[in-house]
Amino acid sequence: MSAGKPWYITTAIDYANGPPHMGHAFEKIGADAMARYRRQCGDAVHFVMGMDEHGVKVQQAAQAMAITPQEWVDGMAEKFSSLWTRLHISHDDFIRTTQRRHARAATELVRRIRAAGDLFPGSYEGHYCVGCEAFKRDDELIRADDGSVRCPIHPNRILEWTEEKNWFFRLSAYRDRLLAHYAAHPQFVQPASRSNEVRRLVEGGLEDISLSRAGVTWGIPFPDEAGHVIYVWAEALINYVSATGFPEDSYTRLWPADMHVIGKDITRFHCVIWPAMLMSANLPLPRAVWGHGFVNFSGRKLSKSEGVKVDIGEAVDRWGPDALRYYLLRDMPWNDDGDFTWDRFDARYTADLADDLGNLANRTIAMIERYRGGTVPAGPATGLNGPITRALERYRQAMDAHLLHLGAAAAMDVAVAANGYVEERAPWSQAKDPAQAAALDETLASLAHGLAALAVMLEPFMPEKSRALAERIGLERPPSLAGLADLQLAGRPVHRGEVLFAKERDDSA
Repeated sequence: MSAGKPWYITTAIDYANGPPHMGHAFEKIGADAMARYRRQCGDAVHFVMGMDEHGVKVQQAAQAMAITPQEWVDGMAEKFSSLWTRLHISHDDFIRTTQRRHARAATELVRRIRAAGDLFPGSYEGHYCVGCEAFKRDDELIRADDGSVRCPIHPNRILEWTEEKNWFFRLSAYRDRLLAHYAAHPQFVQPASRSNEVRRLVEGGLEDISLSRAGVTWGIPFPDEAGHVIYVWAEALINYVSATGFPEDSYTRLWPADMHVIGKDITRFHCVIWPAMLMSANLPLPRAVWGHGFVNFSGRKLSKSEGVKVDIGEAVDRWGPDALRYYLLRDMPWNDDGDFTWDRFDARYTADLADDLGNLANRTIAMIERYRGGTVPAGPATGLNGPITRALERYRQAMDAHLLHLGAAAAMDVAVAANGYVEERAPWSQAKDPAQAAALDETLASLAHGLAALAVMLEPFMPEKSRALAERIGLERPPSLAGLADLQLAGRPVHRGEVLFAKERDDSA
């Protein structure tokens, strides 16, 4: 990053045709953990999410409810924003494609593409999926037994043949430039499996694509062409620069983005089409795109049309928002697909959070209260230095590589080591022998330092519980990673407070 530039991270903006689901939550929680980790490392961070609010699907959803599209998207934006608040997502901006700042940026960027000579009028014929807001190639279609043509992603929709005269973008002209960029910037598409897929796609050749839609009214007017709007998928991509203040010169305070976090199903848009659009408009390219995997449910892909879903409200209510955050990022690989099951959620909560972490915090603080009057003793807090140092090294390596599930595992190794340290040192026996007073001080001080390390390392995953844990040992909040080494806890008051992770659910609410 250039001096003074924040680390700019974005997620895909969510389409406003329906309420949030588990897939939305997984992406935002993961991106939030990445942002929080960078803040822990001392970086300034600018974290942007938002809503994709134009297109045929939105217009149809509003018509079905007999309200205007704007009323519909306002309601959807509130639903999404409320969930992000509940899940403790720490975004700095929430951009909506119905905002004036976005329309201005999208219009200017398309005009720059036109000025580069990369737009031309043409006709498009093909099967169009409203669910995907995209024309489908023949190899992307399902021929049903009843003779209908369907989309594999939305198999409940019968696709109709559509013919339109649109404005096309010369994507085919950018094949070699894209391949050269991938070669010069091997970290542009991550993880490596996504990079290989994208490179093979581009090597196979690119087709020019439609950048406008004719006859659609709910969208941003296509510059200098009456009766057309900017194609919704292209308009949505532009949100990443419109959130920076583009086309004002000050947009470079944030741009280029340091990380786009997206689902693996839209890598073509973000790793091929989007960089080509930016090349055409003569704008810098984002530094990296991370394509995460899917959350499946009991071995089946989450699908509204197939009735496979996890109710996000039920999942949050089960053990609380931080427990859900931890389970998703601990059990769902951030670089691959993961499988959600209620049994696994319960088991992970009980073993990791209630038994390992919660029990460690409760008995450590209880012993400090009982044996040292509720104040962290001044003995050397070095008993867990080895396990903490090793865990921190693995934690940093994992988090720097964006392997969040491995970062969470490294953090919990500290809890396992600390519980073993309790059994090894037997502080209840040390407390009975006045000759072991110094040894008891060392034991309790070391355990308090272990709790501090856990509060720091788990903060990206469980921000509120980590703050509560820090408060138990006399801190206002978890320190930074750099501040952990010099942290002094001696003399700080401790308190048990409420149980951090109750073993029984309160289903009365």
